[in-house]
Amino acid sequence: MAQRPQQQYWQAFTPKLLIVLREGAIGKCWRRDALAGLTVAIVALPLAMALGIASGASPNQGLVTAVIAGFLISLLGGSRVQIGGPTGAFVVIVAGIIAAHGYAGLVLATLLAGFILIAAGYAGVGRLIRFIPMPVVTGFTAGIAVIIASSQVGDFLGLTTGKLPAEFIPKWAAYLNAFDSINLYALGVGAAALAMIVLLRRFAPQLPAFLIALLVASLAVALLHLPVTTVGDRFPAMPTGMPVPHVPIMSLALIQQLLPAAFTIAFLAGIEALLSATVADGMTGYSHRPGQELVAQGVANVASALFGGLPATGAIARTATNIRAGGRTPLAGIFHAVFLLIFLLAAGKLISHVPMAALAAILLVVAWGMSEVERFKTLLQMEAGDRALLLLTFGLTVLVDLTVAIGVGVTLASLLFMARMSDTAGLLPDELSLDDPTQRTSLPKGVEVFRFAGPMFFGVAREMLDALRRTGRSPKTIILRMELVPYMDSSGASALEAFVRQAHGKGTQLILCDLRDQPSALLAKLWPRFTGAERVPTFQAALDRVSRSVE
Repeated sequence: MAQRPQQQYWQAFTPKLLIVLREGAIGKCWRRDALAGLTVAIVALPLAMALGIASGASPNQGLVTAVIAGFLISLLGGSRVQIGGPTGAFVVIVAGIIAAHGYAGLVLATLLAGFILIAAGYAGVGRLIRFIPMPVVTGFTAGIAVIIASSQVGDFLGLTTGKLPAEFIPKWAAYLNAFDSINLYALGVGAAALAMIVLLRRFAPQLPAFLIALLVASLAVALLHLPVTTVGDRFPAMPTGMPVPHVPIMSLALIQQLLPAAFTIAFLAGIEALLSATVADGMTGYSHRPGQELVAQGVANVASALFGGLPATGAIARTATNIRAGGRTPLAGIFHAVFLLIFLLAAGKLISHVPMAALAAILLVVAWGMSEVERFKTLLQMEAGDRALLLLTFGLTVLVDLTVAIGVGVTLASLLFMARMSDTAGLLPDELSLDDPTQRTSLPKGVEVFRFAGPMFFGVAREMLDALRRTGRSPKTIILRMELVPYMDSSGASALEAFVRQAHGKGTQLILCDLRDQPSALLAKLWPRFTGAERVPTFQAALDRVSRSVE
């Protein structure tokens, strides 16, 4: 008996690729996965280049990261469809490390972050990341988006600014001082690339908008001999192809200096990877293994550092692209990395002809996607505490420092939650009861009852999303009894919305009943988003509604 928990522990760290191999799914899906991998590689190619430059590195280092980390995250990861590589979340912290410690310092910090992620995965930290509330995540993500967009203004307008300050306000002051140096040719190239991306996404979403805009802009600049700064002008000595792996120079003093940065990289990598895997679960119906996913992220970052690459994590946009393109096993991510390697080796020298203004246009679109404007607006309609968390985290990210923003945001979220929970003292502890024993025998066929007990907040959001999967079936109707839910925050409402959407996708109707005042008032603001759900005042009214639909 003592052996069983240990076996279960190590089963949680089996890569999804091995599970897929045991199921025999590789033989059935490899063609579709290869096509999905090619599709994602075409999307990832310009993104990796742009993110490499935005981070203060080179486009080649961005591509190397996408190849090495993308391959290992899919090979070893705890998600079937996760796509890994450099992402916008790292741009701010990477640029800061390079400015303070040089690129060698970044490589060492990435190596340390990889080992931290491996240790965190085996220690079970992946289960704890869900306790970071939605306003904090949205606040720092939107803040990063603003910083990325701000960093591209100079290249988009073709300004001659010299070395820009890292801080937000001094950077904009430098832009304003250099505004008379605007290059209308660069502005034209950037605006045309931006318009092309927006129009292609709107009217031909199946086409690789980023790559098409990059190719057209590069051809236009080369053929018309436009006086626009290109990648080759900015990086005249940029190497092409794959570098030889090497261990970075390290010392105890340097490790001590870089440990805070390494923990920040590991924290961001862990959050974004598990958020991306959770989104992928909602799109596919699969369930990822958070511990193994963190281990894979750690190994990928160690390997990326050995090849002189950037930090890497799961990329939500590329993962979603993989799913939409038909990817269903980790083989799709492996194909994506192989295709990127082929592109890098076959066309690496052509990168020098890419105009910086076109890459700036791509990053402006990436920043807009990261900003999550609709979620930001929704959170602004929530309670004063959630609004304060959102705006404080956002402001600290933009004006002070990402690490400070996350620390302050999580600390205040914990204090706010404890204050809120003190008002509900004496209620039942948080638990999820799948059935109501007193009513089960009289339920119509195909009807299931869930009863939620306790506050519905960011800490139980994952449990809510797992509830339908744990039933092992898809009933015709689910009645959600809410009389024991005294409080619901914006993260709980978001998770409930995902629960409703997942059930609706399986053809299941949902009826919410017995809502108390605070959850009812919150859901009333968001109800148009709950497609396929109904609200009734009591459980008896829900049963009557089901009976009428059966008749």
